[in-house]
Amino acid sequence: MADSKRDYYDILGVPRSASEDEIKKAYRKKTRECHPDLHPGDKEKEQSFKEANEAYEVLSDSQKKSLYDQYGHAGIDPNYGAGAGGGFGGFGDIDLGSIFESFFGGGFGGSGARSNAPRKGQSIRVNLSLSFEEAAFGCDKEIEIQRTDACEDCHGTGAAKGTSAETCRNCNGSGQIRTSTRTPMGVISSSGVCPVCGGTGQTIKTPCPTCKGSGVTKRRVSISVKIPAGIDEGQSVSLRGQGNAGVHHGPSGDVLVTISIRRHDLFIREGSTVHCEIPLTFAQAALGCELEVPTLDGKVKYTVPEGTQPNTVFRLRGKGIPGLNGRARGDQLVHVVLEVPKHLNKKQKDALLAFSATCDEKNHPKGKGFFDKFK
Repeated sequence: MADSKRDYYDILGVPRSASEDEIKKAYRKKTRECHPDLHPGDKEKEQSFKEANEAYEVLSDSQKKSLYDQYGHAGIDPNYGAGAGGGFGGFGDIDLGSIFESFFGGGFGGSGARSNAPRKGQSIRVNLSLSFEEAAFGCDKEIEIQRTDACEDCHGTGAAKGTSAETCRNCNGSGQIRTSTRTPMGVISSSGVCPVCGGTGQTIKTPCPTCKGSGVTKRRVSISVKIPAGIDEGQSVSLRGQGNAGVHHGPSGDVLVTISIRRHDLFIREGSTVHCEIPLTFAQAALGCELEVPTLDGKVKYTVPEGTQPNTVFRLRGKGIPGLNGRARGDQLVHVVLEVPKHLNKKQKDALLAFSATCDEKNHPKGKGFFDKFK
């Protein structure tokens, strides 16, 4: 029986008619809710985070989304629905020929299944955690992956040195055999994978001892990844041709590096905008002051005007996140948080009462207007 997988639209909580922006917003909301850094040790949240990444990778890619909308999980996963007899065919490589073969038993030219055709290798997916600054300004990282490479001894043929693969005599190299069955309704012909060569069209008498005839070997490799400045949570960097070796001399797959960003002690990111809070004392807000405000570029001086109110927001232009692909850099928004003093002594209380007695409507215009509404 096929493995049951949740619908990608249900995972992100969007309808099938959702736009690209709606899908992106739903993905960001979902990953914020179940990010492993916010729920350490919570396996359920970790699984939800992985499901959201998988769903977004498909639904954010127009070609994969089209296949998923038409064929469901089988359209993007060649192993989905595979039982003892194997999977559906080359959906994972977005090979239209394989799709026709799966449904109609033949290729575009009607010459039978193309089991021995070159096929792209499987892609490898990696999650990479970055600091706030690394994501903002870009960086170079090294990642380790395990992948299959063409065997160095047989160069991917699967045959031992000094020998070569031979054309399968059972299917004459087609990879398929055709059988005919006589029924009361007439003769019915069908085709299937050649049991001798497994659909490759070739047989190997003397397998390579290194790869045991598979043509590939597994090895762990270190790969350099250049992270562009401005990359955001959930976005991916694609390393073309760095994935698993192709089948029948097909091109290698890719490595898809999905980014997660660790929390910062001071800053919160919203697209290319950076938010931070600055505490002010009553005196600083009332009289004005000069502050050193932290930014991604270091501290900058900012003059707070006299009479600054709570929740005032100051904008520091060009101090936000650099835009991807050279787009303009965002701004930093500084949110004022007024600190009301606690644990006052008698002298301080008397001083405040004396100060309050000197204030009038000009000092507190909002207060008079507010209470006038009740008259």
